[in-house]
Amino acid sequence: MPAMPTLKDYFPPMEPYLDVLHVDEDILVVNKQSGLLSVPGKDPSLWDCIEYRARQTYPGAGMCHRLDKDTSGVLVLALNKRAHGRIGSQFEHRKTTKSYIARVSGIIAEDSGLIDLPLATDWLNKPRQKVDYDHGRSAQTEWHVIEREDNATRMRLIPLTGRTHQLRVHMKAIGHVILGDAFYAEGEALAAADRLQLHAAELGFTHPTTEVFTTFVAPTPF
Repeated sequence: MPAMPTLKDYFPPMEPYLDVLHVDEDILVVNKQSGLLSVPGKDPSLWDCIEYRARQTYPGAGMCHRLDKDTSGVLVLALNKRAHGRIGSQFEHRKTTKSYIARVSGIIAEDSGLIDLPLATDWLNKPRQKVDYDHGRSAQTEWHVIEREDNATRMRLIPLTGRTHQLRVHMKAIGHVILGDAFYAEGEALAAADRLQLHAAELGFTHPTTEVFTTFVAPTPF
Protein backbone atom coordinates (compact mmCIF):
# COMPACT_ATOMS: atom_id res chain seq x y z
CA MET A 1 0.00 0.00 0.00
CA PRO A 2 1.49 3.41 -0.94
CA ALA A 3 2.19 5.98 1.74
CA MET A 4 -0.72 8.14 2.79
CA PRO A 5 -0.67 11.39 0.76
CA THR A 6 -0.23 14.53 2.80
CA LEU A 7 -1.69 18.00 2.36
CA LYS A 8 1.20 19.70 4.19
CA ASP A 9 2.76 20.62 0.85
CA TYR A 10 -0.38 22.14 -0.61
CA PHE A 11 0.12 24.06 -3.85
CA PRO A 12 -3.35 24.63 -5.32
CA PRO A 13 -3.61 25.63 -8.99
CA MET A 14 -3.91 29.38 -9.56
CA GLU A 15 -5.04 29.55 -13.19
CA PRO A 16 -7.86 30.06 -13.56
CA TYR A 17 -8.28 31.47 -10.06
CA LEU A 18 -12.05 30.85 -10.15
CA ASP A 19 -13.64 29.26 -13.22
CA VAL A 20 -17.23 30.53 -13.16
CA LEU A 21 -19.77 28.60 -15.24
CA HIS A 22 -22.86 30.54 -14.09
CA VAL A 23 -23.81 33.20 -11.57
CA ASP A 24 -27.07 34.96 -10.67
CA GLU A 25 -28.61 36.43 -7.53
CA ASP A 26 -28.97 33.01 -5.88
CA ILE A 27 -26.26 30.65 -7.07
CA LEU A 28 -22.66 30.49 -8.22
CA VAL A 29 -21.67 27.46 -10.31
CA VAL A 30 -17.95 26.86 -10.81
CA ASN A 31 -15.63 24.35 -12.44
CA LYS A 32 -13.20 23.23 -9.71
CA GLN A 33 -9.67 22.32 -10.70
CA SER A 34 -8.00 19.10 -9.57
CA GLY A 35 -5.71 19.85 -6.64
CA LEU A 36 -7.88 22.56 -5.06
CA LEU A 37 -9.87 22.01 -1.87
CA SER A 38 -13.62 22.70 -1.85
CA VAL A 39 -13.56 24.07 1.72
CA PRO A 40 -10.68 24.92 4.11
CA GLY A 41 -8.76 22.03 5.63
CA LYS A 42 -8.29 21.50 9.37
CA ASP A 43 -4.68 22.69 9.19
CA PRO A 44 -4.59 26.53 9.14
CA SER A 45 -2.24 26.41 6.14
CA LEU A 46 -5.03 24.88 4.06
CA TRP A 47 -7.09 28.06 3.84
CA ASP A 48 -7.08 28.37 0.05
CA CYS A 49 -10.14 26.69 -1.43
CA ILE A 50 -13.10 27.25 -3.73
CA GLU A 51 -15.20 28.73 -0.93
CA TYR A 52 -12.49 31.26 0.02
CA ARG A 53 -11.91 32.30 -3.58
CA ALA A 54 -15.63 32.67 -4.24
CA ARG A 55 -16.17 34.84 -1.16
CA GLN A 56 -13.61 37.36 -2.36
CA THR A 57 -16.07 38.37 -5.08
CA TYR A 58 -19.33 36.98 -3.64
CA PRO A 59 -19.15 37.51 0.17
CA GLY A 60 -22.25 35.43 0.92
CA ALA A 61 -21.14 32.34 -1.01
CA GLY A 62 -21.57 29.05 0.84
CA MET A 63 -20.74 25.55 -0.35
CA CYS A 64 -23.77 23.31 -0.99
CA HIS A 65 -21.71 20.13 -1.47
CA ARG A 66 -18.08 19.14 -1.97
CA LEU A 67 -15.70 17.40 -4.32
CA ASP A 68 -12.50 15.66 -3.22
CA LYS A 69 -9.38 17.80 -3.59
CA ASP A 70 -8.13 15.74 -6.53
CA THR A 71 -11.50 15.54 -8.32
CA SER A 72 -12.33 18.32 -10.78
CA GLY A 73 -15.69 19.51 -12.04
CA VAL A 74 -19.00 21.21 -11.33
CA LEU A 75 -19.68 22.70 -7.89
CA VAL A 76 -22.60 24.89 -6.82
CA LEU A 77 -22.45 27.51 -4.08
CA ALA A 78 -25.45 29.37 -2.70
CA LEU A 79 -25.32 33.16 -2.44
CA ASN A 80 -27.98 33.54 0.26
CA LYS A 81 -29.53 31.49 3.08
CA ARG A 82 -32.78 30.77 1.24
CA ALA A 83 -30.96 29.38 -1.78
CA HIS A 84 -28.63 27.38 0.45
CA GLY A 85 -31.55 25.76 2.23
CA ARG A 86 -33.41 24.86 -0.95
CA ILE A 87 -30.39 23.45 -2.75
CA GLY A 88 -29.09 21.70 0.36
CA SER A 89 -32.44 19.96 0.73
CA GLN A 90 -32.17 18.64 -2.83
CA PHE A 91 -28.77 17.07 -2.08
CA GLU A 92 -30.08 15.63 1.18
CA HIS A 93 -33.12 14.04 -0.47
CA ARG A 94 -31.27 12.93 -3.63
CA LYS A 95 -33.17 15.26 -5.92
CA THR A 96 -30.01 16.27 -7.78
CA THR A 97 -28.44 14.44 -10.73
CA LYS A 98 -24.70 13.85 -11.01
CA SER A 99 -22.58 12.40 -13.78
CA TYR A 100 -18.81 11.83 -13.64
CA ILE A 101 -16.24 10.92 -16.28
CA ALA A 102 -13.43 8.59 -15.23
CA ARG A 103 -10.56 6.68 -16.78
CA VAL A 104 -9.96 3.37 -15.03
CA SER A 105 -7.37 0.63 -15.27
CA GLY A 106 -7.94 -2.35 -17.53
CA ILE A 107 -10.62 -3.19 -20.07
CA ILE A 108 -14.21 -3.61 -18.93
CA ALA A 109 -15.98 -6.10 -21.16
CA GLU A 110 -19.58 -5.22 -20.32
CA ASP A 111 -21.13 -1.98 -21.56
CA SER A 112 -22.94 -1.01 -18.35
CA GLY A 113 -23.75 -2.17 -14.87
CA LEU A 114 -24.57 -1.34 -11.25
CA ILE A 115 -22.21 -1.59 -8.28
CA ASP A 116 -24.05 -2.15 -5.00
CA LEU A 117 -21.48 -2.41 -2.21
CA PRO A 118 -21.78 -0.91 1.32
CA LEU A 119 -19.00 1.50 2.34
CA ALA A 120 -17.48 2.53 5.67
CA THR A 121 -14.46 4.47 6.90
CA ASP A 122 -11.22 2.49 7.02
CA TRP A 123 -10.34 3.68 10.53
CA LEU A 124 -6.79 2.32 10.39
CA ASN A 125 -6.12 4.21 7.15
CA LYS A 126 -8.19 7.40 7.35
CA PRO A 127 -9.37 9.12 5.22
CA ARG A 128 -9.58 5.99 3.09
CA GLN A 129 -12.89 4.16 2.85
CA LYS A 130 -13.54 0.46 2.31
CA VAL A 131 -16.24 -2.04 1.41
CA ASP A 132 -17.75 -3.23 4.69
CA TYR A 133 -20.64 -5.70 4.61
CA ASP A 134 -21.09 -5.65 8.40
CA HIS A 135 -21.00 -1.94 9.23
CA GLY A 136 -21.04 -0.12 5.89
CA ARG A 137 -23.74 2.23 4.62
CA SER A 138 -25.63 1.35 1.45
CA ALA A 139 -23.92 2.69 -1.71
CA GLN A 140 -24.82 2.28 -5.38
CA THR A 141 -23.02 3.42 -8.53
CA GLU A 142 -24.36 3.09 -12.07
CA TRP A 143 -21.71 2.88 -14.78
CA HIS A 144 -21.49 2.99 -18.58
CA VAL A 145 -18.49 2.41 -20.83
CA ILE A 146 -17.72 5.33 -23.15
CA GLU A 147 -14.52 4.11 -24.81
CA ARG A 148 -12.02 1.27 -24.44
CA GLU A 149 -8.36 2.23 -24.77
CA ASP A 150 -5.25 0.01 -24.93
CA ASN A 151 -5.24 -0.81 -21.23
CA ALA A 152 -7.81 1.56 -19.80
CA THR A 153 -11.53 2.28 -20.04
CA ARG A 154 -13.22 5.68 -20.17
CA MET A 155 -16.49 5.56 -18.25
CA ARG A 156 -19.50 7.57 -17.18
CA LEU A 157 -20.20 7.04 -13.48
CA ILE A 158 -23.52 7.99 -11.90
CA PRO A 159 -23.57 7.86 -8.08
CA LEU A 160 -27.03 6.96 -6.81
CA THR A 161 -25.84 7.63 -3.25
CA GLY A 162 -23.31 10.13 -1.95
CA ARG A 163 -20.78 8.29 0.21
CA THR A 164 -17.24 9.54 0.79
CA HIS A 165 -14.88 8.31 -1.96
CA GLN A 166 -17.76 6.21 -3.31
CA LEU A 167 -16.72 6.14 -6.96
CA ARG A 168 -13.06 5.60 -6.12
CA VAL A 169 -13.71 2.66 -3.77
CA HIS A 170 -16.39 1.08 -5.96
CA MET A 171 -14.12 1.05 -9.03
CA LYS A 172 -11.27 -0.44 -7.01
CA ALA A 173 -13.64 -3.07 -5.60
CA ILE A 174 -14.51 -4.36 -9.07
CA GLY A 175 -10.85 -4.49 -10.10
CA HIS A 176 -10.69 -1.31 -12.17
CA VAL A 177 -9.17 1.41 -9.99
CA ILE A 178 -9.32 5.00 -11.24
CA LEU A 179 -6.02 5.99 -12.85
CA GLY A 180 -3.82 8.38 -10.88
CA ASP A 181 -5.68 7.75 -7.61
CA ALA A 182 -3.15 8.49 -4.85
CA PHE A 183 -5.33 6.82 -2.21
CA TYR A 184 -6.38 3.59 -3.92
CA ALA A 185 -4.18 2.97 -6.98
CA GLU A 186 -0.75 1.33 -7.01
CA GLY A 187 2.02 0.69 -9.53
CA GLU A 188 1.13 1.27 -13.16
CA ALA A 189 -2.40 2.46 -12.39
CA LEU A 190 -1.04 5.18 -10.08
CA ALA A 191 1.74 6.20 -12.47
CA ALA A 192 -0.55 6.21 -15.53
CA ALA A 193 -1.78 9.78 -14.92
CA ASP A 194 -0.44 12.92 -13.27
CA ARG A 195 -3.80 13.55 -11.55
CA LEU A 196 -6.85 11.60 -10.44
CA GLN A 197 -8.76 10.79 -13.63
CA LEU A 198 -12.16 11.66 -12.16
CA HIS A 199 -14.23 14.66 -13.23
CA ALA A 200 -17.69 15.81 -12.14
CA ALA A 201 -18.92 16.55 -15.65
CA GLU A 202 -22.60 17.30 -15.00
CA LEU A 203 -24.70 18.49 -12.07
CA GLY A 204 -28.47 19.01 -12.25
CA PHE A 205 -30.78 20.60 -9.70
CA THR A 206 -33.87 22.78 -9.45
CA HIS A 207 -33.09 26.49 -9.28
CA PRO A 208 -34.18 27.86 -5.89
CA THR A 209 -36.07 30.82 -7.41
CA THR A 210 -37.10 29.95 -10.97
CA GLU A 211 -37.87 26.33 -9.96
CA VAL A 212 -36.53 25.23 -13.35
CA PHE A 213 -34.46 22.05 -13.32
CA THR A 214 -31.12 22.89 -14.94
CA THR A 215 -28.03 20.81 -15.70
CA PHE A 216 -24.63 22.47 -15.63
CA VAL A 217 -21.75 20.97 -17.60
CA ALA A 218 -17.95 21.32 -17.28
CA PRO A 219 -15.77 19.94 -20.12
CA THR A 220 -13.61 16.97 -19.15
CA PRO A 221 -9.93 18.05 -18.94
CA PHE A 222 -8.39 14.64 -19.66
